[in-house]
Amino acid sequence: MAENELVVQLREGTGKGIARKLRAAGRIPGVCYGPSAPSIGITLDPRTLERLLASSSAGLNTLIDLHVEGGGAYDRKPMLVKELQRDPVSGGLLHADLYALDLQQEIQVSVPIQVIGTAAGIKMGGILDQTLREIELECMPAAIPQGIPVDVSNLDIGQSLHVRDLELPGNVTLISDPDLAVVLVAAPTAEEEAPVEAAAEEGVEPAAEEAAEAGEPEAKEGDD
Repeated sequence: MAENELVVQLREGTGKGIARKLRAAGRIPGVCYGPSAPSIGITLDPRTLERLLASSSAGLNTLIDLHVEGGGAYDRKPMLVKELQRDPVSGGLLHADLYALDLQQEIQVSVPIQVIGTAAGIKMGGILDQTLREIELECMPAAIPQGIPVDVSNLDIGQSLHVRDLELPGNVTLISDPDLAVVLVAAPTAEEEAPVEAAAEEGVEPAAEEAAEAGEPEAKEGDD
């Protein structure tokens, strides 16, 4: 078995009833499609696909060696996961879309942005905010980067980095808007004043303020 091989079976029928039966049997429905052949319905073991993606450093951009039992146009074709549908509660896989690749043609992919280093502004109380986690690139299937690193070590409070600041491999083409912000160091939020300090600034003694709130009369000189 190839390192990234995924064995699937052809699927007969569609609809919620078929999907429920498949999931009850420990499988999920899926579809294979590509530029040179009609799409086909398949079934697969979701646990096998999860393990395959988890064990690969490329994640969703892992090149999959598909084996379709019974053969066909997509058997032994390199595939890429195009979309995964998950249960909103359990997170389990419900459906998988697989796209057949032409290894000689470029493809558009989403590649994760990997933040490295500790921003200088954090030491002064700033907060690092990563506003963009993936960028769109175009490249050959064999040249898909595992991730695009961005070093935030020199960022002070109020500074940011944009897509145009990222260092991209020479064999990829940027698709995302270069003006999109990737990370920024925000100023710390102002802390609320302590009740004692606020009362002191207003010229009210804390004990007297508490008594007033409780509806109790203030003690006067000479009272026992």
